[in-house]
Amino acid sequence: MIIQELCHYYDRLAENPDIKISPPGFSREKIHAEIVLDKEGNLLQFNDLRVHKGKKLVPRDMIVPQAFKRTISPIPNFLWDNTSYVLGADNKENPQKAAECFNVFRQFHSEILKEVQNNEISAMLTFLNNWNPQNFGTLSNWAELAGGNVVFRTDGDRQYLHENNILKQIWLQYKNQDAERQNRFCLVTGRNQPIARLHPPIKGVRDAQSSGAALITFNLDSFCSYGKEQNFNAPVGDMSAFSYATALNYLLANDCKQKIQIGDATTVFWTERESPIEGMFGMMLDPKDLDISDNAELRQALESIREGKPIAGIDQEIRFFILGLSPNAARIAVRFWYVCTVGQLEDKIGQHFRDLNLRQSFDSDPEYPGIWRLLRETVNQKASDKSPQPLLAGAVLRSILEGTAYPQALQNAVINRIRAESALKDKNGKPINNVNYVRAAILKAILVRKHRLYKQGMEVSMALDTENKNPAYLLGRLFAVLEKAQQEASPGLNATIKDRFWGAASATPKVVFPQLLNLKNHHISKIDNQGKAVFFEKLVGSIMDQIESTGFKAHLTLDEQGLFAIGYYHQRQDFFKGKESRKDNQ
Repeated sequence: MIIQELCHYYDRLAENPDIKISPPGFSREKIHAEIVLDKEGNLLQFNDLRVHKGKKLVPRDMIVPQAFKRTISPIPNFLWDNTSYVLGADNKENPQKAAECFNVFRQFHSEILKEVQNNEISAMLTFLNNWNPQNFGTLSNWAELAGGNVVFRTDGDRQYLHENNILKQIWLQYKNQDAERQNRFCLVTGRNQPIARLHPPIKGVRDAQSSGAALITFNLDSFCSYGKEQNFNAPVGDMSAFSYATALNYLLANDCKQKIQIGDATTVFWTERESPIEGMFGMMLDPKDLDISDNAELRQALESIREGKPIAGIDQEIRFFILGLSPNAARIAVRFWYVCTVGQLEDKIGQHFRDLNLRQSFDSDPEYPGIWRLLRETVNQKASDKSPQPLLAGAVLRSILEGTAYPQALQNAVINRIRAESALKDKNGKPINNVNYVRAAILKAILVRKHRLYKQGMEVSMALDTENKNPAYLLGRLFAVLEKAQQEASPGLNATIKDRFWGAASATPKVVFPQLLNLKNHHISKIDNQGKAVFFEKLVGSIMDQIESTGFKAHLTLDEQGLFAIGYYHQRQDFFKGKESRKDNQ
């Protein structure tokens, strides 16, 4: 299913004249430099082809003859390669290995091009025969370009040798000369055709091998059966292998908008037919630092789906494909694969944002927090490794796309971070807001989704709900009021009751709250403003009237601890309202 849909996507890309996709027998590679030769084969220039991307110089993408998959023995590419093969020198200080690679490269081209009558090819072969690898030190920018990929061009010709139509045909004839050797049933197309022994490498999966890793491979005898070797165990035709790998590498390219990183899973997505949703989905699900207010189209789309309306101008019946890939040694592991219609996708993402929705108190509160922002709240931002739990990212994405309950690990992680950061200070010695907008939104989403799906948990409002009688919610509100009273009594206080008592108050309130209420009397007596003192006394009294019917609970469950944090957050945000709003709530 995955391979078939990637092959169909390649066919769609190949039909689009605006997209430069590699044709069969060719691949997109990163090229660092060019060798410019005169007609006699003398080296004129060794030019840097890298381009600026921001403040960095990055290799230039070019479509060149398809790279061979290398093993231990040197295998040269056609009309291009790294400096070890093209010049017999690299940046690894291994002259013997580089010399071997250069000799293989020279012999390969001499053999395959010996019958070709072409001035450019004659110049290249002459250069290879006359070049002394010891002269690499005379090349400009060698220290920066050593080890990079190099292409050939003759002076006065704007076309590279690998772009010459005659040489393209020679390459395709050479590549397909033994195509009939393994003509078998292809599992992708269902037809008899030449079978690929090795599949092209997949590049761009974070933390996988930079040279490329395999999605399908049989590299140990224990994986093989019925006397078959390597990928003949799962026969995929040459064209199918090329198509799926080329399409996947296109999606994994650095500049592709159809890719997002979710934890350790590099996630790509596409539709069966061209649709604006392809370029929009990544920003919808993971806007990162994008200022949505400056992107009217994206804001309109997010507002529509959160309100349960379809995005205008997008076919709702088109199928949408999402593929999550993770590194696994020399292989690539499929973390998740999800197929739905665009309409179903919009419904699920809209429900996700409705579940997260809280009333914003500050402009800095993200109205549509992306997955990266949700996962960020589960880890210690001062730790050297800020990566979330490996399996959590995929589980969160799956719950969003399928509309199922959010993973329990997400709730555990957020509550643990709130507890762990209750006494932390910023660089100025001020307490860190351990119950921020995003954490409160996560806990709210978890609870309302449980309530909707399983009739468990509880309904949670977007803002302060003075009618909510749940003991955990009331305890969270009470804790916020007691902390605020302490801060009013001692302005500029660097440590509050939250520093010492949050963990116990949110888990075992019966042990802690009697002591906190005694401290409250001391704090309120120190408030100079009599009106404020009366305000806090009344507010504590109104909350206690509702709690006293059940008394302080001995223990709070995880769901109740989440609701405690939401009650605390709601009450704290209510304190930031204007005086008129506060009077209305009394």
